[in-house]
Amino acid sequence: MAQALLGGRGGSELPPHGTGTARSTKLPEPNDPCGCIKHDTQSVEGRPLDTDDRLVERAQQGDVHAYGALVQRYQNLAYRTAYLVTGAAADAEDAAQEGFVKAYYALARFRAGAPFRPWLLAIVANEARNRRRSARRQGDLAVRVAEDRPSGDAAPSPEVAALAGERRRTLLAAVNRLSAADREMIACRYFLELSEAEVAATLGCRRGTVKSRTSRALTRLRAVLAEQGDGQAMSVTLEGGGE
Repeated sequence: MAQALLGGRGGSELPPHGTGTARSTKLPEPNDPCGCIKHDTQSVEGRPLDTDDRLVERAQQGDVHAYGALVQRYQNLAYRTAYLVTGAAADAEDAAQEGFVKAYYALARFRAGAPFRPWLLAIVANEARNRRRSARRQGDLAVRVAEDRPSGDAAPSPEVAALAGERRRTLLAAVNRLSAADREMIACRYFLELSEAEVAATLGCRRGTVKSRTSRALTRLRAVLAEQGDGQAMSVTLEGGGE
C-alpha cells in the first residue's frame, strides 16, 4: 500500500498538502485478511526507522516518503481494524486506503506530540463504519484470534494444538453472536490488542466507557459460551493491549 500511495507505478498519489486530490487506489490483496503479514520494522530504505513523531513532522513538511513509512508501519493494523468493522475484505481495503488518504490531508490539524496510531485508527474506523452503514451490512466479525503461546520452547503436542484450535473457533463463534458494539469492543481490546486509550480513540468514546463496555461485553460473552457449553474457551489468549 505504501508504494501505491507513493505512486510506485506512475507518479505520486499524494501531492503536497493543498495542491490537489489524491487518486483512489486499492490496498494490495492480502494473503490473509485477518492475519498479520510480517514487515521489516527495523529499517526503511536501509535507514533505522524514525519515531512516529519524527515521521509525522517530516510528512507535515511535505515529505511524502515519510508518510509512506507510516503507511507501511500501520497498513496491516489499519486493514484489520477496518475489517472487524465492515466484515468484508473489499470494504476493509477501501476503508483503510481512504483512511490513510484522509489522514494525510488532515496532518496539518494533527496536534504535535499526540500519539499518531490511535488518531489514524479513529479515521480508519470512522471510514469503515460509513461503508458498513452505506452497505447496510451486518457481517460477522472475522478477526484472527491470537495463537496460543505455550510456555517454554517446547512445541505443543498435536492433541493440545487441536484442542486450542477448537477453542479458538468456539470463542470466535461466540463473539460473532454478540452485538456489533460488543464485537468491536472485544476485537479492538483483545484481538487487535489496542490499549484502552487507543480503543477509545478508535471507537470514539471515553476511556472510562471502554472499561465499562468491555466488562459488560465480556459478561455477555461468558453467558454465550456457557450456553454453548464451553466456558473454557475464554482462556484462549484474551489479553488486552495494556492501559
